[in-house]
Amino acid sequence: MSDVQLPNSDKSALDEPDAGRTPVRFRNPGLPAHRHRNADVDPRAARRAEHQVLVLLALSALGTLVFIVAYFAVPLDGTFATLQVSNISLGLGLGCGIFFIGIAAVHLAKTLMPDTEMIDERHPQRGTDAEREDAAAIMVQGGHESGLGRRKFVLGGLVGAAALAPLPAVVLLRDLGPLPGDDLAHTLWDEGVRLALDPSAEPILASDVTIGSVFHVIPENLYESEHFLDEKAKAAVLVMRVDPDVVQDDPSRAGWDVDGIYAYSKICTHVGCPVALYEQQTHHLLCPCHQSTFDLTQHCKVIFGPANRALPQLPIRIDDEGYLVAQSDFLEPPGPSYWERG
Repeated sequence: MSDVQLPNSDKSALDEPDAGRTPVRFRNPGLPAHRHRNADVDPRAARRAEHQVLVLLALSALGTLVFIVAYFAVPLDGTFATLQVSNISLGLGLGCGIFFIGIAAVHLAKTLMPDTEMIDERHPQRGTDAEREDAAAIMVQGGHESGLGRRKFVLGGLVGAAALAPLPAVVLLRDLGPLPGDDLAHTLWDEGVRLALDPSAEPILASDVTIGSVFHVIPENLYESEHFLDEKAKAAVLVMRVDPDVVQDDPSRAGWDVDGIYAYSKICTHVGCPVALYEQQTHHLLCPCHQSTFDLTQHCKVIFGPANRALPQLPIRIDDEGYLVAQSDFLEPPGPSYWERG
């Protein structure tokens, strides 16, 4: 194949190679001419952008306050309507608080912060004293050029919005669940408490649990508790039936199941997510949050993922009417392993 012939206009972009020197194929075109923004040349545009940033910061602060007010003002009485109102108001408040402070930061950077391109050559990590003084002077100059010192309202709004932004996290951390200790050591499960379907609370007949099936279970007396949501978070259970021959024999758990019907805590021992996925072919339980996997044939031992403790088993039996009932509470507290366990 013959060499490609470049047009005369393109040949000017190539340097002829000298002996012992690699030719430079393309010349550096340099940076394009800087285009000034309206706010750089028009004081009215700068003031308009400043007001827009201030409005966005105020909306962020308002969203944060809506979240906090909704958290305490909207009562949770267990009905779907109040739960929906609470979730919507909390979500909108938190979303607006985060969204508008982000938009304000972007708008401030694009309209008021300096946008000229600069080149900073690499140098040793610690410069000389003179270079350090120059760096400090550059920082001071940058702060002056940003205009925040002159724009007191924007600076105040930024400080106010940033100060309020962490408050939803503080409120949410307070509501993550019961504190470690006796609260987790005891649940509503007790001798004779029937296993009931979630959420209908209808008791379960042992004859209705077929091999390969799985039931999401709560204590029959759950809704009698004043704080039934907190109690459900501790007492939720999964019930499955398998061929008893596939489960490894453990003399310490003899009599805890009913002809292959097993009940295990639904609360993952990693960080407390609901273990809600059952694979009947492999007899594996999967936590969807971080993929911790528990093997039912090994009494829900952890075989994969970050959890480091098996799911607690609920001992069960059949009562005189054929319903599944608990023999006792869990013999170890359910929930994440990092909580203190007495």
